[in-house]
Amino acid sequence: MGIIDLANCPVKTGSIYPEPYASMVAGRSSLRLGQAGGLTQFGANLVTLEPGAMSSLRHWHEQEDEFVMVTEGECILVQDAGETIMHPGDCAAFPAGVPDGHHFLNRTDRVARFLVVGSRAPREVAHYSDHDFVLHVEDGEARFTYRDGSPWQGPR
Repeated sequence: MGIIDLANCPVKTGSIYPEPYASMVAGRSSLRLGQAGGLTQFGANLVTLEPGAMSSLRHWHEQEDEFVMVTEGECILVQDAGETIMHPGDCAAFPAGVPDGHHFLNRTDRVARFLVVGSRAPREVAHYSDHDFVLHVEDGEARFTYRDGSPWQGPR
């Protein structure tokens, strides 16, 4: 494949989250770099956070590793232990199976961007630290449950 033409890269906006969670990540978009390059074993996305936006609900993955590098602006990394300000060049890693929920916030008045690289497990479970909400992905299909495994029908 070689060089990826960023101008022709797929852009993902919105979220697979059901409401009310989908609205909480308004202002986030991502260039699907790995998809544009034909990668199948891991994903690589350049995420843009508009001022005031957040990357996702705070979460952790059972099977997938994640690596993040801030490329532009300032992001706040929120984890169980608290908040850390990240600037261009700062990196963070989230090994699979470590139950430390994380996400990124943009509290500035400028756009922030970060590169996120993650493995693509054929089956995945993502846990959301601040909500009774679990994402199950198998064969590209997403299903949501509560922490007790019962089907998700909205916030409790």
